Amino acid sequence: MTHADATHSITAALTRARSAEQPVEGTPAPRPRPTGPSTTLPPELDRVLRLSLAAGPGGRLRPVPSAGALHPVDAHLLVGPGSALPAGRYAYHPLTHRLHRRGPAPSTAPPGTVAVLTVTVEPTAAHYGHRAWPLLLLDIGHAAAALALGGCPAVCLDAPGPLLAAAARLDATDAPPLAAVRITADCPPDALLRWAVHEPTNTTNRTDRTNTTDATDSTDATDRTGQPPPARIRPARLGQGAGAPNAGEPADTHRILAALGQCADTRHHWQPAPPVEVPDSVLLTRRSAPPPLLGAPDDAQLVTLLRTAAAVHPGGPSWCVATGGPRPALVHLGDHGRLEALATGDARPTLAFWAARQRWIATTGAMLLAHGCPDDAPPAQVRALHQGAGYAMGHAQLAAASMGLRSRPIGSWQRADLGAAIGRAPGRDWVLHGLAIGRQPDECHEGDDDPS
Repeated sequence: MTHADATHSITAALTRARSAEQPVEGTPAPRPRPTGPSTTLPPELDRVLRLSLAAGPGGRLRPVPSAGALHPVDAHLLVGPGSALPAGRYAYHPLTHRLHRRGPAPSTAPPGTVAVLTVTVEPTAAHYGHRAWPLLLLDIGHAAAALALGGCPAVCLDAPGPLLAAAARLDATDAPPLAAVRITADCPPDALLRWAVHEPTNTTNRTDRTNTTDATDSTDATDRTGQPPPARIRPARLGQGAGAPNAGEPADTHRILAALGQCADTRHHWQPAPPVEVPDSVLLTRRSAPPPLLGAPDDAQLVTLLRTAAAVHPGGPSWCVATGGPRPALVHLGDHGRLEALATGDARPTLAFWAARQRWIATTGAMLLAHGCPDDAPPAQVRALHQGAGYAMGHAQLAAASMGLRSRPIGSWQRADLGAAIGRAPGRDWVLHGLAIGRQPDECHEGDDDPS
């Protein structure tokens, strides 16, 4: 696919995802997981993954939000020399909180550990259809934020897909790689380039990827599982033909995400993670709160949320807050760091309609919004703004939890042309992501909100 073809395809897909067209929900194929011999995580990896991606009891509750609680993000850990683990490539299993070895490290591998994040498209595409791929970009951003908040020093949201794939040894049929995180402080900025170096391997007796061993690996053969990555893409789900309703959505979603990675700049940038000074208990309990979320945050809390979201990812989307109460308005941070109105009136009922008609949003305490991404945005900008929105919103959600506020991310938005709604040019300023916010139930009082 040429760059022009990819740009046209992504523009068309973005228009469709933002439209009122309803997805046809399907049944996803079973999601593969790493198998074979596994190992426990050393201390330098245990804490950060436990506080970010690990599943809780029952396999669903995790300290990172995800559209539909589907958690499609997988982490491929590239462990360099000098670690407590043998150097090599590993797949992290969030349900067991263990690592599965996938292959050896190249001789050029640097010290430290870097993670390559991929998304399994099948569950999300089966549930959300053509709306899935923007949600998967948000999920990648949230997962990167969770790792950063767990203590990782830097994240990279713009690395080219081919570089990420080469570093993690993934191919075109694997789950698309879309971000990287330096897990340990001793991991250098050129880690991905050094992991991506191709070295000849011994292909004798190699039959398939599930029992691959490598002559360059010095560990005992019983420890060389050569497992395939924990996610695969199929063009149609089990039990359906290629012409069944929604059967092509997973393949289409995979193609769009792969194209977004292919259209990236050849360079990549590491963004330092801001220091986090909150107890581990807060990191583990920042999960999405069930609605309703009543009670408006005060102005100081809204300023903190807006500052956090804007500062954590400079160059990302724009930010504003929809408030209710006696003086409802759409506000943002002005030049002097104070709240200023973008528009007056209560935007929450309109936001409830845009967000798949979730009526409870019309009475939520406030709604933090990431917005931008015009209709004709180039692919690199589409990817950057969506992943950046998820990344910044992950930090904003922790800020809300630290202030004792309850919150719930809202990722699916249709016909949400915010710019047009406030009198600006249409098609230039769309809602990308939202965070519904309310005070704790015992702090809410009658009259706090005006739902009219």
